[in-house]
Amino acid sequence: MAKDIGEAVREVCLWFPESEEIPSRGSPDFRVRNKTFASYIVNHHGDGNIALWLPSPPGAQELYSEAEPNYYFVPPYVGPRGWLGVHLDQGLSWMDIASRVREAYVMVAPKSLSANLEAMPPIDPPTETVEPTEFDPLLAKRAQEVLAPLREICLSLPETSEGKQFGKPVWKAGKKSFCTAYDYGHGMHLSFWVGADMQAMLTFEDRYVIPAYTGHNGWISLNVDEDANWDEIRELILTSYRHFALKRMLKELDPADA
Repeated sequence: MAKDIGEAVREVCLWFPESEEIPSRGSPDFRVRNKTFASYIVNHHGDGNIALWLPSPPGAQELYSEAEPNYYFVPPYVGPRGWLGVHLDQGLSWMDIASRVREAYVMVAPKSLSANLEAMPPIDPPTETVEPTEFDPLLAKRAQEVLAPLREICLSLPETSEGKQFGKPVWKAGKKSFCTAYDYGHGMHLSFWVGADMQAMLTFEDRYVIPAYTGHNGWISLNVDEDANWDEIRELILTSYRHFALKRMLKELDPADA
């Protein structure tokens, strides 16, 4: 039967005693007694990787990543703590992958669970990679339905352009982003600058949330996974655009938008 990379990851990680899968920040974590021994990360911030991030024994990160850089790397955020990144689609054998997971499990599991581990059974490699929409959720039908009119509105404004930031589409007024679109596993969202006062008013509705990282600067995120009011969205776009646009750009606005 066909098996994709995600299924192979679960076959390996859930073999260990008391292991469980816990969703975390849009990605599956595998834990033993609330301690993470593996995180399955797909295309993190547009890096193109399908990988496991694993806690590793002292010296292992440097050893593996320097000796076999095609298979191993230092992941962001947790890399400084010695974690190891393992590519899952670059030809490394799944028995080797399972061995790295075993090392990670032994690192964090109580000795009562890890001391007498049996040999892992043979792991059949996956026959398929990941679904395109798992690799990039913005390829999904709903995302495409939203992106088309969003792109049209944003690019109709003076001196705007579309780019990518952390693998997600952004629209810029000159060099400054005024609108972003993303799906981190909780549905399609759009993000705009609105300022602190409007943030407080909008978050009375469940459709709006203050996003991590940018929320303290006055940004808001709107869930459009099921419904999108384009008159409302256009006003949010214009509010954000006016905040970042230069005076010459504002002078070029259509009188209806000024």
